Amino acid sequence: MDKQISRRNVLRGIGATIALPFMESLVPKQLLANTPVGNSYQRPQRFAAVYMPNGVHPDRWTPAKLGRDFELSPLLQPLHRVKDKLLILGGLHNHNSVGTVEGHFTKTANLLTCMPVARTVGSDVNSGGISVDQLIANNLGKQTLFPSIQYGMDRMSSGVCKSTGITRLYGSTISWQSGTQPCSREIDPRMAFDRMFRSYVPGKKQPQDDPYKVSVLDVVKNDVERLNRQMGIEDKNKMSEYLDAVRSIEKRLDNLDSLEDFEANITPDIKDELKCMDIRIDEWAEYSEGVDVTEKAKLMIDIMVLAFWSDASRVATFMLGNSASNRNYSFIEGVHDSHHAVSHHKSDPRLMEQYFRIGRWHMEQYAYFLERLNAIKEGDHTLLDNSMIMFGSGLRDGMRHSPFNLPILVGGSGGGKLKTGENIQYADRTPLANLHHTFLTAMNIEVDRFGDSTGMFSDLLV
Repeated sequence: MDKQISRRNVLRGIGATIALPFMESLVPKQLLANTPVGNSYQRPQRFAAVYMPNGVHPDRWTPAKLGRDFELSPLLQPLHRVKDKLLILGGLHNHNSVGTVEGHFTKTANLLTCMPVARTVGSDVNSGGISVDQLIANNLGKQTLFPSIQYGMDRMSSGVCKSTGITRLYGSTISWQSGTQPCSREIDPRMAFDRMFRSYVPGKKQPQDDPYKVSVLDVVKNDVERLNRQMGIEDKNKMSEYLDAVRSIEKRLDNLDSLEDFEANITPDIKDELKCMDIRIDEWAEYSEGVDVTEKAKLMIDIMVLAFWSDASRVATFMLGNSASNRNYSFIEGVHDSHHAVSHHKSDPRLMEQYFRIGRWHMEQYAYFLERLNAIKEGDHTLLDNSMIMFGSGLRDGMRHSPFNLPILVGGSGGGKLKTGENIQYADRTPLANLHHTFLTAMNIEVDRFGDSTGMFSDLLV
């Protein structure tokens, strides 16, 4: 990592490393004066993509009016607090998700590559090229502790889809370092936290007296005291707010519902069967019993927020479910069936209502992400203002497996590079890759084209 002004201070202790938000009082005045924008710190841009499986209720997504004078549709109502920082983009189509293989999986793997997906039943996957998040990470990652982070809610799928004759691996990732190299994802909030803030070594057993037994804030308290003596009041308050957020996540992780009582009621034969199927008891519980995963989703989001806030990473992806997810959402009032099942609704009003309610839950998680970012000040703006947070699904309507007029949103202006607060309808079958090309342009990453892009959306650029 270089010694530019973008490098952040970190708190260190035995077994813990906590990156801090930018603290102006800790930067030498002569270094601050040499920043590209004079005496003020140039805020970094961030990018994230949030994926939702199984499409959306097609009749409750798009607002009735175009332009700025629009009212949010029923599905988008959870976003009302950040409406002015939102783009709703209609008419987009991922052309290379249509071909000889239908279904869900080839409409997920290339959501961020927009290239053809190779048909295979094994591990020799190929998404056609690097995903836009990883291209951004290649350009920005050297300035952060983590070039990018990839989170999800479900374990990697395996086996072959009986309906399409294609590997389910394609439904488990949207982030690709190259066409043949998918990025691994973290699906456990505690593991995601430990990888972010502790000197975590996968598979290594920790000693009984190691610092993992205490809060990371206790481990770094000497460094906190040292830095506090060097900071002004404003930066002390900023650090206190940030460390409070870290501690809040630790407490919520400690309070996650234990599965001990649930496991006590699982018979040995069921345990053996799940083991043979390579399914964990907690995963089986979430899917078959309708366990409420809202807190799990919010914890993952809050860890991403901390990563952006501290500049530990500037690029993230979060899959709210694998492609064709059969998660049981009966924890939502009025929902009794699994997500994939209700997405094949056959226009049945009962299933359509459940499809809508599950879609609203996903919108609530995206809204939570945007609101958390919008609540954190960065100079005269907010963390959301300096970010571009895409939301999307590879399908419009799960019933029709329709990849046309995709449900695509963007929150934030990327540091004032994008216009916001509009509902825009592009011509039918406008390449989704044009949006990715626009993200790259907004981040000053020059490419002739991305995927099957035909250009960028110059109307979105400031």
